[in-house]
Amino acid sequence: MIRTSVVTLTVIPAVAYRQKLTSGGSGIVIVRGDAKQPGIASISKTSGEAIPTANTPADKYPAEAFAEAMALTAGLTYKKLGAVRYVETKVEEEKPVEEEPELKEAAVVVSSKDYKAVVKKYSDKAGKLSYDLLNRDLIKFAHTSSKVRSMIAAKESEKAIRDYATGTKFRNITGNRKLTDEQVALISELLDEVSPKGVYKEFNAEIRALLKAAKKA
Repeated sequence: MIRTSVVTLTVIPAVAYRQKLTSGGSGIVIVRGDAKQPGIASISKTSGEAIPTANTPADKYPAEAFAEAMALTAGLTYKKLGAVRYVETKVEEEKPVEEEPELKEAAVVVSSKDYKAVVKKYSDKAGKLSYDLLNRDLIKFAHTSSKVRSMIAAKESEKAIRDYATGTKFRNITGNRKLTDEQVALISELLDEVSPKGVYKEFNAEIRALLKAAKKA
């Protein structure tokens, strides 16, 4: 999943974007038309700098290119796109032969402002995103919300209850009442990239416990 809009570089003839890396976390990907091998770098959690992978050719992807890519992609919107390639200084999205469900998801865009507001809300004193704070807040909401209580009593699905709780909380945090369910889901996906265990692990367990208790009652 591409996490930021694709940008055109000036240091080298290429385009760049940030996305989730297979090794975990996010990184910078640079694509140029005269090279089959893309330039890939992880982002250091300590220094915040780009660290190119061992198989990234330095002659094709110099440090200056990664520095420019980092600067240009900072603070951009978050969205999903298809595969990206560089052709005559403009970006083209490779279209599948048949329209897949993922193609519809490509239209979902979340503003950097909304995403950062959620991250800021649930960051600890050190400024790091805390899943403990997020889950505790959602669990508290589940126990105080009359709507959630009615959903539990009606034995609605775990997903429906989680979607309602996260959607309500995120709209309140961002102040964006027009935030769609799809945008809320995308924010959750972006948050989930950082946690291999799943961002809502504790909250999901609490919902299941509440549903189980309601079923016994």
